Amino acid sequence: MATAGATRARPRSRRAALVAGSHVLLVPAAIALAAVSVYPLAFGIVASLRQYRYGLDLGFAGAANYLNVLQDDTFITALGTTAKYVVLCVVIETLLGLGLALLVNRQLVGMSLWRIGIILPMTVAPVVVGVMWRLIYASDIGITDPVLGVLGVHGVHVLGTESTAFLGIVLLDVWEWTPLMFLILLAGLQTIPQEPLEAALIDGASALRVFFDHVLPMLRPVLFVAIVLRTIDAIGTFDQVYVLTRGGPGVSTQLFSIYAYNTAFLFTQYGRAMAMVVLLLFAVMLLAGVAIRLVRLGPGTR
Repeated sequence: MATAGATRARPRSRRAALVAGSHVLLVPAAIALAAVSVYPLAFGIVASLRQYRYGLDLGFAGAANYLNVLQDDTFITALGTTAKYVVLCVVIETLLGLGLALLVNRQLVGMSLWRIGIILPMTVAPVVVGVMWRLIYASDIGITDPVLGVLGVHGVHVLGTESTAFLGIVLLDVWEWTPLMFLILLAGLQTIPQEPLEAALIDGASALRVFFDHVLPMLRPVLFVAIVLRTIDAIGTFDQVYVLTRGGPGVSTQLFSIYAYNTAFLFTQYGRAMAMVVLLLFAVMLLAGVAIRLVRLGPGTR
């Protein structure tokens, strides 16, 4: 009996040793994560509570930076512009990505080439994208004026007026990031079993009915995750818009990230800029938490 007990205890101790060893292997990754995430976050929170001007630490400011930010009309305008930008981009990219995924999710000749062509825009660096679209929108050498001229619209400088400049940055984002939604949704479509869909078609259901009754419910978790990820990413958009418009004309394309950047490096109000970033960070964390909660409480969960 004692021998049998010792035999059972030996594998358990071996498993415990393996688990402990695996935890040790996680230490370097944990240190690296702390160095690139936790420390900058902690530094940002501390900096948001202090008064910096022209690179000098002028002392503890408490909640003054946060109060000033919340009372800043330009900050509120930048938040509104960012919200409008995010909603437009995510909605359009989701619809286009889903449509492209449905078209490409077929075993036909040449579909691999179509997939490669669709994902190419997201492989280009954001700064390069900004420069490229600035040339496209240029009134002298760009292609925008000739294209609009064919449609009977003349003398439109896309980046010169507030309404067209905003639509210009939305179009840029849609071109660059629709491929991401396409990839995620295509992967989701390829995990859906085909038997129920084929059975529904045999029973006489239309393709549209099959999509709404079968495909969309099974794709909903992937679709939800894709929308959340893209929303969080779009909130932090900076590079390509800054290169393209610098936030102008006026403040028509001044997203939150651009205003925070200008506050820190143009007006050298680092503490105030950090307060903006911290507020947005906690807002995004709240959004992510709500999204995760909704996924867990979604259809099919217990």
